[in-house]
Amino acid sequence: MLMIKRLALAISAAALAVSIGAAHAQDALKLTIASEGAYPPFNNLTSDGKLEGFDIDIGNALCAEMKAECTWVSQDWDGMIPALQAGKFDAIIASMSITPERLEKVDFSKKYYNTPPAIAVPKDSDVKDITPESLKGKTLGVQGSTSHSNYAEAKYSGSEIKMYPTSDEYKLDIANGRIDAVMDDVVVLGQWLDSDAGSCCKLLGTITPDPAIHGPGAGVTVKKGNTALADKFTAAIAAIRANGKYKEINDKYFKIDVYGGEG
Repeated sequence: MLMIKRLALAISAAALAVSIGAAHAQDALKLTIASEGAYPPFNNLTSDGKLEGFDIDIGNALCAEMKAECTWVSQDWDGMIPALQAGKFDAIIASMSITPERLEKVDFSKKYYNTPPAIAVPKDSDVKDITPESLKGKTLGVQGSTSHSNYAEAKYSGSEIKMYPTSDEYKLDIANGRIDAVMDDVVVLGQWLDSDAGSCCKLLGTITPDPAIHGPGAGVTVKKGNTALADKFTAAIAAIRANGKYKEINDKYFKIDVYGGEG
């Protein structure tokens, strides 16, 4: 009789463990994350349509740290924030800068990287430096709806600012002599200039970021008011910085620490 009772208790305990495990599985954080897929080396689409790049690897590391089940989707840059607001996904990891303008519409984690903007010109350009005076009367290409386009419009009013849907398109235009200069993140421009596709051009110089326009760096974007999720991402960023995972991913893509100054 005692043996039967012990067996019954063991079966009950096993059943309880299975039930708890199933409940925990159901409670696992499930997130859909969007990225652009047109901003290498931070995010890009492979030939078979899969997202890859620094943003994606960082996002996967954050999901692992949060023990979250994450699914990735690609989204055109111009529709990124409206799609988030409409609930098509839970977060954006797409090199989106934490700017005062965006903070009116969405919330962010703390930064996960911060690199300065820069300007590139054709190798035979007569433009001498990155000042607005040097670029006066020139056509300056930049991806639209970005902190870079906002900065170009605010500081380079003497230039013709030409907006592009993606960085790939302004690269084609400057390579074919249709514009005089381009502005973007220094890492994006630097890796392009090091490739065959960027052999047309040279880096003219880096720009000191304007905090009022560029913000403190790129963060994980969430719906306005979802501070709990933003805080989870912030904690995960700190964790992968501390445990070495961030450095492992950083060193896969860059020769510098793109996180920038602490804080």
